[in-house]
Amino acid sequence: MRQSFLFTKTRREAPKDELSKNAQLLIRAGYVHKEMAGVYAYLPLGLAVLENIKRIVREEMNAIDSQEIVMTTLQRKDLWERTHRWDDDIVDVWFKSELKAGGEVGFGWSHEEPIGEMMKNFIVSYKDLPVSVYQFQTKLRNELRAKSGIMRGREFVMKDMYSFAGDEASHLAYYESTKPAYMNVFKRLGIGDDTYITFAAGGAFTKFSHEFQTVCEAGEDVIYLNREKGIAINEEVLTDETLTNLGVTRDSLEKVSTAEVGNIFNFGQQKAADLGLAVKTSAGEDIAVWMGSYGIGITRLMGVLVEKFSDEKGIVWPETVAPFKVHLVSLAGNDEGVRAYADAFYEDMKKAGIEVLYDDRDLRAGEKFADSDLLGLPYRVIIGKDAAAGGEIEVVHRATGTVEKKTREAVLSM
Repeated sequence: MRQSFLFTKTRREAPKDELSKNAQLLIRAGYVHKEMAGVYAYLPLGLAVLENIKRIVREEMNAIDSQEIVMTTLQRKDLWERTHRWDDDIVDVWFKSELKAGGEVGFGWSHEEPIGEMMKNFIVSYKDLPVSVYQFQTKLRNELRAKSGIMRGREFVMKDMYSFAGDEASHLAYYESTKPAYMNVFKRLGIGDDTYITFAAGGAFTKFSHEFQTVCEAGEDVIYLNREKGIAINEEVLTDETLTNLGVTRDSLEKVSTAEVGNIFNFGQQKAADLGLAVKTSAGEDIAVWMGSYGIGITRLMGVLVEKFSDEKGIVWPETVAPFKVHLVSLAGNDEGVRAYADAFYEDMKKAGIEVLYDDRDLRAGEKFADSDLLGLPYRVIIGKDAAAGGEIEVVHRATGTVEKKTREAVLSM
């Protein structure tokens, strides 16, 4: 894409009402637009990042035999009343409205109930199991205080997955299979070494759960961590009993700030029993199925990546999620020869299959470099007079600042 074609613009100053680094940088760089507190629009560059995150998540969920669907955001009141989660005293983040035809409707903050109800149409016998489905869905949560930029919003994109099994053994086997699948996601995003499977409370879902917590100064959670043993405990459930069960002692644990990037919940049979989701066993007995729920915050991950991968100049995207791999910067000025060379090189890069943003704007070199640093693409390729005259091309690595001289052919093979 030519940067002159991109309708978004960078900003030198961060919005005064944004305190979080992720929102400040994403707004300044033109990745997102703030609609209101906790609600953001995702612009072309921001959408590209989200789609790259979703691609990685999709590949890993498909690898454990889950099937993608999309459900509606509108929620039936009677369905959630069956599990007692329509009550605002139990779930305090509902957005609700009145239907003109009469009755109340909710806007999805999660989807366990509707997806369990839907599955009654497809799961009848133990032979129909196991099944796992997932979706990328916009969730709405009426948070009292939306803060931390896109890491905690009132509207956000989540990958939520749900599993259904006919016996406890296969249910637990699938539940355990999601842990390495999730860790594969976080490794591919560049945060695997700082992300820990954490024993935690289940909130409005279950008594206990497992969270995936990423060490992050801007995170809202606190966990106690034993890095050597790979044991992590959310401070909400840190008790002597928990420590004993996990085989650790506060003095062997390190207190760190973290951001929750994923979670998994083991419902057992209770959720299905509440919903009336049952199957016939081989002996002809009706039993409630075993259910699990598995979430990854897609937009939250984008915010966490910015918090962890940025510096005083701007964002530093991991190559796996960057909207473009290369930022091609032309320093042509009024030199038509350099401009023609840069234009031709841009076309050659596209033909070579390189994802490239071409800064063809008529600006000073300093402005272009500042914008390039702010946008945070992995590589900056600079075309000036020397390159156009047949010399080597300067390539700057955004993450390290390392500068290399490469031949034209070497750049086209990046």
